[in-house]
Amino acid sequence: MIDIAIRHIADELNIHLKRNFEIDEDIVVVSNILEQDGSVASHINNKIVVSLVNIQKDTMPYQQQSVAGVRNMRTVVSSPPVFFNLYLMFASYFSGNNYQEGLKFISNSISYFQGQPVLDHSNTPNLDKGIEKLILDVENLNTSDLSNLWGVLSGKYLPSILYRVRMVTYDSGAVVKQSHVATRPEPTVGGN
Repeated sequence: MIDIAIRHIADELNIHLKRNFEIDEDIVVVSNILEQDGSVASHINNKIVVSLVNIQKDTMPYQQQSVAGVRNMRTVVSSPPVFFNLYLMFASYFSGNNYQEGLKFISNSISYFQGQPVLDHSNTPNLDKGIEKLILDVENLNTSDLSNLWGVLSGKYLPSILYRVRMVTYDSGAVVKQSHVATRPEPTVGGN
């Protein structure tokens, strides 16, 4: 579900940027900035790079159990769904003479999510049926936290913005218990 949510966000931003700047090539990629060997990922040059930097369980109080319904005269109780927040970094990887071009793309990306902070089935019909909606909120980082984050990501700052994406839900539908439904005996007329 995480991969589907991130891919959907990147695809929607890509559509917007391609339409806005009348370009044919994809400008948004989902990727790490650095490969595991420490080299820069080869496919991110002159792109907006979307990277997952953290996953946190949402601590909002939700229903502890969900009742799936009655089946064969049994009440079925399933595991409660788990809600996650994804932290996505949108970074502009444009170097040299293309630096200002990168600023233009990151600025336009921010404008897009400011104008459309909720992605749901009404405004993005191709959203996966397993996702009700995705809510993007800007996360402010102080200079120290920003420095620490970039130290983890690549060590070199790029023009970027961090978003918290809410409403990524995991619901396995696993049944945790079943119990018989109590029914009232029905009176019989004229019977023994």
